[in-house]
Amino acid sequence: MSKKIVAAFLFFLIIFSGTAFANKTAVTIDAPDTVQKGTEITIKVNVTHKGNNFIHHTNWVYIKANGEEIARWEFSAGNKPEDENFSREVKYTVTGPTEIIAEGHCNMHGSAGPAVLKINVK
Repeated sequence: MSKKIVAAFLFFLIIFSGTAFANKTAVTIDAPDTVQKGTEITIKVNVTHKGNNFIHHTNWVYIKANGEEIARWEFSAGNKPEDENFSREVKYTVTGPTEIIAEGHCNMHGSAGPAVLKINVK
């Protein structure tokens, strides 16, 4: 086998080894499920995605409250997430019953689907 073929094979093996066990971007939400009206809460979205590298990575994550986007993080090849598992937080003041939806997206495989949390008001 020629050195060029071996070099090309090794190059592709290294580049795509991070995507060999890749999956869709998945999220979970950490926030209280019951609060008093007017309470400021911290909503934490935990993101899991195997294979974050410059070719294959989570490219966005958002949080919505009652259908309105309250936070969004964009990623790119030059601005990848810091790890396969990472979190982001946002503050939100609850003024009534609230539905929180969060979702993340892989630039190659898509999303595992949104996470939903309902916050009740006392």
